[in-house]
Amino acid sequence: MIKLEQIKAKLLEQPAVQAEYAALAAEFDMARELLHARARAGLTQAQVAERMGTTQSAIARLEAGKRQPSMRTVQRYAQAIGCRAVVRLEQSTPHLSSQRSRSS
Repeated sequence: MIKLEQIKAKLLEQPAVQAEYAALAAEFDMARELLHARARAGLTQAQVAERMGTTQSAIARLEAGKRQPSMRTVQRYAQAIGCRAVVRLEQSTPHLSSQRSRSS
């Protein structure tokens, strides 16, 4: 039986797949951070939703990383879990920045 890691490694050998994977990385990083922060706060999705004045399903979608939340939403989420949202800009990796400059 082929393992998921093997399939992923094989697919990532393709430049187009690498580019798409890299493009989605930020969205999944955001979702993962939201999920871990809520877990550290010891809150359920329903509790966060109540504090934000929204629904549990909205929080589930936010944590699934299917789309990027607005800064305002991130700030409200952070406040609901007793945190502060911080934005940090990091230098792009050379591989990604060279791809972006070629497409401009």
